[in-house]
Amino acid sequence: MITLPLPGLHARDVRRIGDHAAAAEARRFLHPVQQALLHRRGWLKMLAPRSCGGAELPLPDVVRLEEAVASIDGSMGWVLTLCAGAGWFAGFLPPPIAADIMHTRRVCVAGSGAPTGYAEQEGDGYRISGSWDYASGAPMGTHFTLNAVLRKDGQPMLDASGQPSIRAFIVPVRHVSITPSWSTIGMRATATHRYAIDGAWVPKEHGFTIAPEAATADGPLYRFPFMSLAYVTLAANIAGMAAHFLRLASDLVGRRQDNASAMLSDKMHQLAQKREHFYQALDRCWKLVEQGRTLASQDMDAIRATSLALVAISRCAVDELYPYCGLYAAREDTDINRVWRDFHTAIQHKLFTA
Repeated sequence: MITLPLPGLHARDVRRIGDHAAAAEARRFLHPVQQALLHRRGWLKMLAPRSCGGAELPLPDVVRLEEAVASIDGSMGWVLTLCAGAGWFAGFLPPPIAADIMHTRRVCVAGSGAPTGYAEQEGDGYRISGSWDYASGAPMGTHFTLNAVLRKDGQPMLDASGQPSIRAFIVPVRHVSITPSWSTIGMRATATHRYAIDGAWVPKEHGFTIAPEAATADGPLYRFPFMSLAYVTLAANIAGMAAHFLRLASDLVGRRQDNASAMLSDKMHQLAQKREHFYQALDRCWKLVEQGRTLASQDMDAIRATSLALVAISRCAVDELYPYCGLYAAREDTDINRVWRDFHTAIQHKLFTA
C-alpha cells in the first residue's frame, strides 16, 4: 500500500477534503467546505511573499502539500496548485499592488497563460480585451492573470527579436466575465472555465514579467525558474492522483486469483522509486537556490526529467491496473472511477503531451 506523508494536513482536513469530493464533482465546483478549508489554512497564499501577506513557504513543502491534497481529491489539489501558483506572481508585482491583492478578503488568483488577448497602450496603462480558456478555480477568483499581446495604435508592438511583445497582467474580477465552458470526463470540480475582458483599462503597474531578475520579492521562491516550478507542482498532482487510484485498486485487485496482485505491488514499488528520485532532484535544486545560486541548465533538465518520469510511471500504473479492477471501476458513481477520470483529464495537460 502506498502511503503519503500529509504535510500540513490534520486528520480533520483529510476528512473534510475527501468526504465532499463526490458532492463537489456533482455540483461541478469545490464544495463550500473545501473552499473554506483553502482559505482557513491560507493555502492559496502559500507561494506569495510574506512581505505582502503571503506565507512564502519553501517550495518542497508546497509541492508535498499539493501532492497530499491531490491524493485525497484530484480536483481540489489541482485548484490549490493552479491558484496558489498564480498567487506566486505577487513576487513579481510592485509591492503595494501585491499587498493590496493579497489582503483581499478570501483572495484567490485564477488565470490562463495563453496570449489570446490584446493590451492596447493607453496613457499610463493598457486597455485589455480578449478571452482566455482554462482558468481553474474561476468561480472563486478575486483576481485573474493573463498574457496579452501588446499593441500601440492598433498595431502589435515588437520585441527585440521582431516578434509580437507579450506581457503578463493581473486584473480584479470586476473586469472579468466568466463563461461556464468546462465539460470534461474528469476534474469537473475544478470549474476550469473560459473568461473574457472587454476593454478594461489597468495601470501599467498591473503588468509584470516572470523572471528571476524581474522579481520584486527577495526570497528564493522568486529565483526558482517558472518552468521548473510548473513541472514539479503539476507532476506532484499527477502522482497524488495515481497513488489514490492504487490505494482504491488494492481492495479490488486483492480479491483476484491471477497475477494482478503482483502487478499492483510492482507498480507501487516503481512509483515509490520515481517519487523518491523526483523529490531528491527538487530538494537538491531548492537548496542551491536557497544558497543564492542560479540553477544551471543541467539542474533544470533534471527537474524536467524526474517530473516526466514520475508522470510516466503514474500513467503506466493506472492504465495497466485499471482492467483488473472489474466492472465496479467502470461505474461512474464509484470513487475509483472518479479518480480514474480525474487522472486521465489532468494527464492531458500540454506540459505532459508536448
